[in-house]
Amino acid sequence: MSKSRTKDPKKTVRKDGEEIEEEPEEEIYQVEKITDLRERDGQTEYFLKWKGYPESDNTWEPENNLDCPDLIKEFKEKNEKAKEEREGKRKNPATVNGSDELAKKKAKKEATKPEQKPESSRASEEGKYKGFERGLEPERIIGATESNGELLFLMKWKNSQEADLVKAKEANFRCPQIVIKFYEEGLHGMILMTMTRKRRVENT
Repeated sequence: MSKSRTKDPKKTVRKDGEEIEEEPEEEIYQVEKITDLRERDGQTEYFLKWKGYPESDNTWEPENNLDCPDLIKEFKEKNEKAKEEREGKRKNPATVNGSDELAKKKAKKEATKPEQKPESSRASEEGKYKGFERGLEPERIIGATESNGELLFLMKWKNSQEADLVKAKEANFRCPQIVIKFYEEGLHGMILMTMTRKRRVENT
């Protein structure tokens, strides 16, 4: 937009002494930028910064008087963008960059989270393993039996209600102290049984 302003008339004196009033000059104003807008009496006005003039010379001008569509478009786009950012911050206190960072952290956490298998799947997998293969810690031997000429121990496991038959050779290697304790308890039981029978015979 350009705007003209008429300067005061300039008087000149000719050689013959006669004064002649020259035509006034028009000063041209150019809009440098739009800094604000307002609605006044149902009309939109823009606060203009004039090129080559200080901020103190800024003026309000009605939109109908302006001839700078590019500057008006640029100002409206910036104003609309600033408005959207303010509304976005009110709805979500986190900034856009902060939201992206949280989303990335959440995605990373989900990626590193171990896959949860269905209960039926875990049960079927556990059913494949018996004895020491289950990785449980032996607690004590609660019995013994023989199968196909091989001695087997019935092993009770810690933190478990289940018991498995394990080979005596494997138990001797993995938990020798528990095997020794089992034999000691068995031997002690046999001694008590023998003494009880002896007393019964003597009493008769």
